[in-house]
Amino acid sequence: MPVITKTIAVSSNGENDMIDITSQTDEAIKSSRLQDGVVVIFVSGSTSAVTTIEYEPGLKKDFPKMLARLAPSEIQYEHDKRWHDGNGHSHLRASLIGPSLAVPFKNGKLMLGVWQQIVLLEMDTRGRERNIVLQIIGE
Repeated sequence: MPVITKTIAVSSNGENDMIDITSQTDEAIKSSRLQDGVVVIFVSGSTSAVTTIEYEPGLKKDFPKMLARLAPSEIQYEHDKRWHDGNGHSHLRASLIGPSLAVPFKNGKLMLGVWQQIVLLEMDTRGRERNIVLQIIGE
């Protein structure tokens, strides 16, 4: 079974940036010429994450608020005491969501729900250049 690896480069604006990468993922599957299989989407870095969501203005505001309740930026983190970079909460938020996602595809199309998009979530306190690795496995 073939495994094709592709990379998507994304520039984020920093904390709470949510970037829709569905179309880039879809294009990578089309260019692979594979019809049925799974794509694993993995972001390299410990302060960003990948998930699915309905990519709409309300949820783009709600999601960061939810993360702020779970891992507030205003409290002290041991990470910040050691590294003095102020992003301890960013690491924790990213680990809650996770760096990867697997999405099946059939007939060359992602099997996402109607209102479901694949997104990169930037949790770091500054903008970053992110590399998203796609491993497309199928036939």
